[in-house]
Amino acid sequence: MDEILIIGGGIGGLTLALALEKAGVPSRIYEAAAEIRQIGVGINVLPYATEVLAGLGLEPALAERAIATREAAYFSRSGALIHREPVGRFAGLDAPQFSIHRADLVDVLLGAVCERLGADRITLGARCVGARQTADGVTADLVDRRSGAPLPPATGAALVGCDGIHSTIRALFYPDEAPPRYSGVFMWRGVSRGPRLLTGASMVRAGVTSVGKMVVYPIKDLDDGRQLLNWVAELDLPDSASGFTRDRDWNKTGDVADFAHVYADWRFDWLDVPAMIRDAEIVLRFPMMDRDPVDRWSFGRITLLGDAAHPIVPLGSNGAGQAILDARALADSLSLAPPKAAFLAYERNRLPATTTLVMSDRAGVPDERLRAAHALEAAS
Repeated sequence: MDEILIIGGGIGGLTLALALEKAGVPSRIYEAAAEIRQIGVGINVLPYATEVLAGLGLEPALAERAIATREAAYFSRSGALIHREPVGRFAGLDAPQFSIHRADLVDVLLGAVCERLGADRITLGARCVGARQTADGVTADLVDRRSGAPLPPATGAALVGCDGIHSTIRALFYPDEAPPRYSGVFMWRGVSRGPRLLTGASMVRAGVTSVGKMVVYPIKDLDDGRQLLNWVAELDLPDSASGFTRDRDWNKTGDVADFAHVYADWRFDWLDVPAMIRDAEIVLRFPMMDRDPVDRWSFGRITLLGDAAHPIVPLGSNGAGQAILDARALADSLSLAPPKAAFLAYERNRLPATTTLVMSDRAGVPDERLRAAHALEAAS
């Protein structure tokens, strides 16, 4: 089979290249950025996704860099314990749950792609601006990201858009689609060095977005006995003409002055939140958003994957995980059928499940336990 063109070298695109390589299907990645790297914050990789990565032979490399999460712990805004439960292998599952620096995850994926496929299978600085199909192939139109000058077009058997929530490939088929939908919740993400958190492998969710919610988990053990803590502050924030919530840049630098006051009294015996915020090494801000699900991803020899297909509110640690599941499903389909048929099989497999998940996270289902506890505490 001629190679599959992968547009986007993020977590989904890199995982797809590895899954295709395992299935014996050649591919090539085209990434708009001049280098593949991630801004320094963390990510939680749920067991269903680590199972896929383990199947690609990546578990040992990930385990060296990640924290194998032991438990999910839920607390009220006052710091009172609501519930705790084991996760991953500590809950008897076959795969671990990994909390890891996003840059480390991408580095493991990128290293494996370069080793197994070759570094020459990745073209950097090439932004895809369009794609055209023929009876037996597809052509991607590329430009230099910095100058805008045309680059030689790329040709292949098929094309997969892994280019995120602002996908150029998706826009080819949905040119009149509305901008991403703001959920009404704004988040600030950061990393800080601090004391060990609870078990040293706990994922904490505390509070609710109406009065301030905080997600905290360690992503690395440090040599001095402390940990690198990843945290996400979430707060209801109405959209406004100021553009604060309309600036949909995932890597926009944030200012702690915009939200630190909400957590000024969050000093618990298990975590000093104001100190953690104050000691942040980096703070990024982003409006939590998604898109309405569509009823079709695949158009002949072109399909979508990850946030290009089903952008989801980043609430239940599902964004990257679902892209990883997409990658395995798509590679499996391409190992059994030519692109057009494979893409339709992949869509039948993955579209219903992701649609359900997008709507579930939009409704805030992962936070139901926190909201119920907050209501009880407020009424007491």
